[in-house]
Amino acid sequence: MPSKNHTSYHASSGGGAGASPLEHSLSDRTAFYAAIGVASAAISAIFVILVVLSVRCIRRRRSRVRHSSRLIPIVTKEIEVEALADLSLEAGGKRFVTEKEGTSGSGFSEVSGSSKGCSSAASGISVAEMTNIGWGRWYGLKELEAATGGFSEGNVIGEGGYGVVYRGVLGDDSVVAVKNLLNNRGQAEKEFKVEVEAIGKVRHKNLVGLIGCCADGPQRMLVYEYVDNGNLEQWLHGDVGPVSPLTWEIRMKIAIGTAKGIAYLHEGLEPKVVHRDVKSSNILLDKLWNPKVSDFGLAKLLGSESTFVTTRVMGTFGYVAPEYASTGMLNERSDVYSFGVLLMEIISGRNPVDYGRPVGEVNLVEWFKGMVASQRSEEVVDPLIKVQPSPRALKKVLLVCLRCIDLDSQKRPKMGQVVHMLEGSEFLFRTENCSPEPTLNTSVLQSAVSRIPLLYENMGHGNSERSIWR
Repeated sequence: MPSKNHTSYHASSGGGAGASPLEHSLSDRTAFYAAIGVASAAISAIFVILVVLSVRCIRRRRSRVRHSSRLIPIVTKEIEVEALADLSLEAGGKRFVTEKEGTSGSGFSEVSGSSKGCSSAASGISVAEMTNIGWGRWYGLKELEAATGGFSEGNVIGEGGYGVVYRGVLGDDSVVAVKNLLNNRGQAEKEFKVEVEAIGKVRHKNLVGLIGCCADGPQRMLVYEYVDNGNLEQWLHGDVGPVSPLTWEIRMKIAIGTAKGIAYLHEGLEPKVVHRDVKSSNILLDKLWNPKVSDFGLAKLLGSESTFVTTRVMGTFGYVAPEYASTGMLNERSDVYSFGVLLMEIISGRNPVDYGRPVGEVNLVEWFKGMVASQRSEEVVDPLIKVQPSPRALKKVLLVCLRCIDLDSQKRPKMGQVVHMLEGSEFLFRTENCSPEPTLNTSVLQSAVSRIPLLYENMGHGNSERSIWR
């Protein structure tokens, strides 16, 4: 019997027609295990494909438009929105909101005629009726979906606390930037109205142009001109190699252009626009390094009859003026302070708040004033600048910085004056018993710094201090 079974086993392996039940069972098991093997291989292949696709999606998300033959440097810092009980140094580098409620001063309007027009379209007016909204185009959701490839990850060119910005190509082949606002507790509707109100009709070479909008159901989108060379934050703080492409001359070009854009908001419009979030990531650059101020979602309007507006404190920590952070009273002088911090950032290549630096260097303003006061002005310049500025050029810009961050807001210059200071070959500069054109030596800088406390103490005081600018 054993011999017959052994013979039958070999017969089954040969596929004979007269196979026994044992042979059938073994054959079935072999087929079952083979099927499991094939299924496992298929699952593994699918898993590998999914991993590859995920990696590609992540790489696309991080991709940016090119400048010449190199990539725009990527800055991975997240912009978050936080609610704080008070001003805290532990909020470093994040966009913040303190829960300090206020009422709008006279002259401020929450909804303008143009923003009402956009809102009414979302309430039932047809797209055909809204094709021309007085200053730009009304876009349908399907048109913007087609332009951005269905809002694909590969077309993401920016992300922030209030939305995602996509690169889009319209039907006429024009390139635009589409900002899809995130509807965080109704924030999308607020920002939508504010931006349309603030810059819908504004046209200036140093301000990003808003060319249209979309309100379809809960969706709120803003369509801007496309600026193709990233933002200033990326070029200052991204990986640019051992030598920054931002030479001293280019940095001054960016500073002056930014100042002109803000000056137009303050002095060329009625009601004036207070940007409220002047910072490096909101300064876009074209391939000729021309700056354009962007992101007006926090902007406030201030009529000629109003000297300030009391509101919730919002902005980005490190850039916010001390008197605004402590009182909630906002006017254009708050933007001047923020520009002063931005100018320090442009000169030094340092973040306004950087907890990775040694104690004493965390806060840019404090470090900057300390370096000038100790006669080490040359050391504040970004070491990545290959050709350093002349001592006279540096001291001229340092004085503008110090003037803009004066703790007495009334002693800060207007943005139009800042433009003249930066553009002028000589400072229109005077102190008591001094000639109008003094030598710009270190003692002048020390004198200027001595009038400004190194810490955020005695905010709003210092009335006995006399400004070096008249």
